[in-house]
Amino acid sequence: MERVQAGGQGSNPSPSNDHIGQPSRELNHCYSFGNRNSNIRDQKFGNSPALVPSAFMSGFDLHTHSDCSDGTLPPERVALLAAERGLTGIALTDHDTTAGLDRARAATRAVEILAGCELSAEHEDNPVHVLAIGFDPEEPAFAEVRRTIRAERVERARRTVERLAELGAEVSFDRVLALAGEGAAVGRPHIAAAMAEAGVVPDADAAFSLDWIGTGGRAYVPKQAVTPVRAVELIRAAHGVAVLAHPSVHAGAKAVPEALIRAMAAAGLAGLEVDHPDQDADARARWRTLAGELGLAVTGGSDDHGGRSGYRMGVERTPDEALRALLERAV
Repeated sequence: MERVQAGGQGSNPSPSNDHIGQPSRELNHCYSFGNRNSNIRDQKFGNSPALVPSAFMSGFDLHTHSDCSDGTLPPERVALLAAERGLTGIALTDHDTTAGLDRARAATRAVEILAGCELSAEHEDNPVHVLAIGFDPEEPAFAEVRRTIRAERVERARRTVERLAELGAEVSFDRVLALAGEGAAVGRPHIAAAMAEAGVVPDADAAFSLDWIGTGGRAYVPKQAVTPVRAVELIRAAHGVAVLAHPSVHAGAKAVPEALIRAMAAAGLAGLEVDHPDQDADARARWRTLAGELGLAVTGGSDDHGGRSGYRMGVERTPDEALRALLERAV
């Protein structure tokens, strides 16, 4: 997700990056949002408060990001944070890339790191994100599609910057690439950060409006991406399982149509991300009912982006036994 909805303010101080992977001093507390520490060095996008670690619990967080796409932590620190949060494992689901997978796995043996990515798909000019979990990263067809989408991301960013210029908003394309980092999957969050730096918008979140780069906005450029059904087919062919991410909403886009979800299920969709921080109780009830009707697994994931999302890894989890059952659906 490219938006963050923070919880209530707590009284615990925010940790700096240096604590990640260290034993938590807050093991007797539940997850809570603390006051923002201005010295957080990986805070590239906005001012979300840091998430204070909690007591150890098991389970898998099946939706996490590193700075190989639009997160703020390097893959090694994502893995170490997962260990600190007491997770059994995570899926590292950077956008359209598995570049951080080996680095995350090399960082610690305390957690299981599943191969993952959040694959970009489009339906009627609206983004639909499909989580690929437990697949073979070397499978040629899927690897080529990811490479093509990453290349298109660069061109999309260039066209977006050109549209911004036409609207009188001068943003440096080179700065967008620099914010993304070398080899990372560039995306709208990097453009939004550059817009905020240039004074076009007051903060990065403000860029995701119809005035600017929100879905359908004046400077919005649709992706040249695969269809959601094709995404499911590619993931299955790579011996992974496909899970529809945050079906309620994504960066101003409409909820994923139920007819499309049914078509994806017919193509082999394995799960629905019901438990997501940006989906309220009513939405979760709706998607849980649909998942039951279609025989889909229910998953949970934090969609953590490090500093951008308040270090919320682990606030939503998929139980260990549910994860194992999900992976058994792979072909």
